[in-house]
Amino acid sequence: MGAPDTPEGRFELLSAHIILLTEALANAGATAAAQEVFDLFLSDLDGALREMAVGDLAVPGRMKRLGRAYFGRALAYRAAFTAFPDEGPLQALAARTVLAGAPQSDPAPLACYLAACRESLARTPTALLIAGAPSWPNLE
Repeated sequence: MGAPDTPEGRFELLSAHIILLTEALANAGATAAAQEVFDLFLSDLDGALREMAVGDLAVPGRMKRLGRAYFGRALAYRAAFTAFPDEGPLQALAARTVLAGAPQSDPAPLACYLAACRESLARTPTALLIAGAPSWPNLE
């Protein structure tokens, strides 16, 4: 859908999915599971930075910046979904985050996919979410 295959593009795409999943878990009352998913996400980011040869002294600063970015995205996604059925804010968010490194990409398909993810996760039984078997829509 046009997301650049870069560390930044991967962070944005992964963050979007984690935000959607933790929101679904929290909405289902599974806040402990949502926290576990978030903690695993942070651990994975830390490991990825180290694999990318970011020095041990630089990792905490990078993690702090990534954490701020994640929480900013979470607020922005919440606001964009609040505007529904107007998809304009979600498309604008996708354009300036996930597709930032690919300015020629159309954000509409990605916004449609993210909305479908949110709807699919909301319909997924809580037990499946907690078991690590969320229902993601097919890419079209």
